[in-house]
Amino acid sequence: MSSEQEIQEANLARKELSEDERLQFDVQYGTRRKDPTTALAISILCGTLGIDRFYIGDIGLGIAKLLTLGGLFIWTIIDWFLIMDATRAQNNQLMRQVRESIVQSRA
Repeated sequence: MSSEQEIQEANLARKELSEDERLQFDVQYGTRRKDPTTALAISILCGTLGIDRFYIGDIGLGIAKLLTLGGLFIWTIIDWFLIMDATRAQNNQLMRQVRESIVQSRA
């Protein structure tokens, strides 16, 4: 998913929210989302230590990468190709969680 698709997803998530709720959504999502390009840079520089997975919130995988030195570098190399999509998936999950919390706070 490209950044343009992410923007479209965010606009869909905001669609049925009031103006105040949209502002709240923008603040919460904007401050907590992770940049896929930054995740890739972290993965290239120190993915062997699992810092890329810690960055996007995959604590369990981060610990596993740390303890195995990135799966003896094999996992690290594979993550260079997968980390951006994993970051986008985490952002989509975050988007849904933020929207749900805002909708639930109405009642």
